[in-house]
Amino acid sequence: MKLHSSVYRLLKQFVRTKSTIQRIDSRAHLVKKHTILSRDHLTPEIGLHLITRECPLWSSKIEDDTPFQDPFWAFYWPGGQAMTRYILDNVEIFKHQTVLDVGCGCGASSIAASMVGAKRVVANDIDSYAIVATELNAAVNHVNLETSQENLIGNTQSDWSIVLLGDMFYDETFRDILVQWTTKLYHKFKTNVFIGDPGRLPLLNHPIRDSLTKVAEYDLSNVSKEENYGLSTGYVWKLDVR
Repeated sequence: MKLHSSVYRLLKQFVRTKSTIQRIDSRAHLVKKHTILSRDHLTPEIGLHLITRECPLWSSKIEDDTPFQDPFWAFYWPGGQAMTRYILDNVEIFKHQTVLDVGCGCGASSIAASMVGAKRVVANDIDSYAIVATELNAAVNHVNLETSQENLIGNTQSDWSIVLLGDMFYDETFRDILVQWTTKLYHKFKTNVFIGDPGRLPLLNHPIRDSLTKVAEYDLSNVSKEENYGLSTGYVWKLDVR
């Protein structure tokens, strides 16, 4: 007996949906298995699933021991810590705003924006594990936000009131792409662009540095200093193109 075409489509959709849920559940299990819930950072108000020194993966030297490829999302980088601290300390700037957090990683800055009352928050990262980790961390901290795995860099169709870039200026080529994009957003929508960074050379050596206003500076914890090769300070800059 042949299935009616509409029933067949529904069954196919059900199978695809079930498969997607299973993949997400599997990734969530791996994130929980290989991280700990940490508050040992600049924003102890926020619990985050992170790979720390207490985790076996921290000291693993065998590539096969890790189920993740480049798990940047599993570390709370200094620029992200500074950005998140700044959001929590400046509620009036982010409340009622539409916020896009690009390269969200563990989702800390997105979570902070939601905590202080942003109208809409989208945590964006092309790494599927970053999206899963962000959703887990959002649940831990009892906040609602949206996630997107689409590459939104270069998109000038959406009118974001705030764009967050934490620890994104690590490469000269990528830096230039970010500068061109955020400058367009600034001119087109007057988007407020905030950059969290510990003072990496690709950012400091670019002419855009003259269009940045430092709005915050934070001393990193001893743990963060050790994890980031001695970098001792996290900065937050605001883009102000003249």
